[in-house]
Amino acid sequence: MGDPALSRRGFLAASAAAGLGMTALTACGGDSDGGSSGTTTIEWWNISTTEPTKTVWAALARKFEAQNPKVKIKIVQLENDAYKSKMTALTSSGKLPDIFHTWGGGVLRQQVDAGLVEDLTDSTKPWADALLPVAKEPYLIDDRAYGVPFDIGMIGFWYNKALFKKAGISAPPTTWSGFLDAVRGLKSAGVTPLALAGKEKWPGMYYWAYLAMRTAGAEALQKAYDDKDFTGAPFVEAGEHLEELVGLQPFQKGFLGAAYSSPTGQAATVGNGKAAMELMGQWAPVVQADAGKGLGKDLGFFAFPAVEGGKGAITEVFGGGGGHALRRGAPQEAVEFLKFFASEATDLELVKKTGVLPVVPAAERAIADPNIKAVQEQLKKATGFQLYLDQAYAPAVGQEVNDSVAALISGSKSPEQVAQSVTKTTKEEQ
Repeated sequence: MGDPALSRRGFLAASAAAGLGMTALTACGGDSDGGSSGTTTIEWWNISTTEPTKTVWAALARKFEAQNPKVKIKIVQLENDAYKSKMTALTSSGKLPDIFHTWGGGVLRQQVDAGLVEDLTDSTKPWADALLPVAKEPYLIDDRAYGVPFDIGMIGFWYNKALFKKAGISAPPTTWSGFLDAVRGLKSAGVTPLALAGKEKWPGMYYWAYLAMRTAGAEALQKAYDDKDFTGAPFVEAGEHLEELVGLQPFQKGFLGAAYSSPTGQAATVGNGKAAMELMGQWAPVVQADAGKGLGKDLGFFAFPAVEGGKGAITEVFGGGGGHALRRGAPQEAVEFLKFFASEATDLELVKKTGVLPVVPAAERAIADPNIKAVQEQLKKATGFQLYLDQAYAPAVGQEVNDSVAALISGSKSPEQVAQSVTKTTKEEQ
């Protein structure tokens, strides 16, 4: 994963709540609404299930409809894991929604290779050229654009300044050994160091991915995928570093059964002051406040620490953003909606109301939250960038990374077995 702002309560439950099945795409294809008005209905699938984003996005859809009276936007919202499961099924069936959320990378490539996604290069060029280049990169496949970004960001540690002070930690750690010392210090002070949604495997993957970047260097992750070999020493070492952290028992009680954005999940645990840190993306403050109380001025952000002796630098970042793609053959009105969503006016509203980082340079002036500014500053200093592994790689490989790292965290796989399992799946899928 990745992304952001999204909890995952199970595919079946979410599908039932939304009334979804394999026949749910009845409105796709720019069909008439059945009346005499000639209205075109566009189905828009997204993962914005938490507030305020859910309400803000719905309002934007209504605004677009007001500006385009003959267009109706039908919104389908699913939580992250439910969405991924549903989209995997729809990709296999060969039928995608008119407009759908994408993180780009290997998952989008699979859909493109299947001939299911519209090439947006020419239709969006007049206005997409103005968007931040780094934000567009995940959606470029063979130098053609298959998605339009609305967000960009990175994963890092969000921490409770008051709990750090209670434990006598004067500044965020910049090295892995210093981070482990901070974890020990927090435990000694009676503070739960970390919150983790163990039930949802993507948050745990962030630790292994970052540690692999720090031990092997950012470029090594793509090279290992291309070479179909994750068994090199740096990747095993990444697992060993994570195993050492797990051995300190840093996570909240019951973390293996915890979700991300539920009232008792990872975000709420941090937002309610019951854990000192979580490793999460730029959307974290919004979800902490939605699922819990939020920390306000006590909330801080710091980059994932450097690993002593590793080839990676602390300025190499792991993350990504959110974008929208269109099914192949989607109506022109869907392109117009992407243009509307990528406009300066919309981006300003998203930055002000939902805390996203802008993809329209002119919208940068709307950033007021000091922590969001801190994330932006880290991105500006970045010397390397790696997309979420469960999106950068082919779907089966990304899932294996998530599954194997979750097994390591639960104690059922060793660092060597993680590297071997990911390698095996990569060889099978390429």
